[in-house]
Amino acid sequence: MTASTKNKNTLILASASPRRQELLAQIGITPDLIIPADIDETPEPQEAPRKLAERLASAKAAIIRKNHPDCFILAADTVVALGRRILEKARDAQEARKFLSLLSGCRHKVYSGISLITPEGKQYTRVVATTVAFKRLSEPELEHYLAYDEWQGKAGAYAIQGRAAAFIKTINGSYSNVVGLPLFETTNMLQGNGYVL
Repeated sequence: MTASTKNKNTLILASASPRRQELLAQIGITPDLIIPADIDETPEPQEAPRKLAERLASAKAAIIRKNHPDCFILAADTVVALGRRILEKARDAQEARKFLSLLSGCRHKVYSGISLITPEGKQYTRVVATTVAFKRLSEPELEHYLAYDEWQGKAGAYAIQGRAAAFIKTINGSYSNVVGLPLFETTNMLQGNGYVL
């Protein structure tokens, strides 16, 4: 592999999420650089959850590419939604309780937008959706979960790979999508656009 070929196979992950790094490692991919994209993630008025995930992933990749035009840029964003209502990262335990109470006994959707920009400057973005069904949560279960602070920094105030796994009756779709990065689609996107695993 020549120096120029090697440079063209440089992968930058535009996310500081340790979960996304772990998921990529699971399939044998280690990004050459981790450069979080700092953007305003506030939904636009009346913005649909799917559209928000797509827009944020695309914007994150585009921002990082400005300073790294010869690399593969991979960005992602995960949105938890109950109908059209977007459940963002809870700001405190009270809001986490509110989100979990809304999810209790219901089905909701987890959307992940994934965006890839190639060294040639072509950008590909898609959204993967998974349906998750929660059991009905009792007050003691809520109290126990909130006591461990696992809800912090999580869209919808839960992590499927953590204690909240006990709340989930079924999922329909990609499990890794709910964790934070749909691996099947991400691998296909990378390989289909010339990234050498």
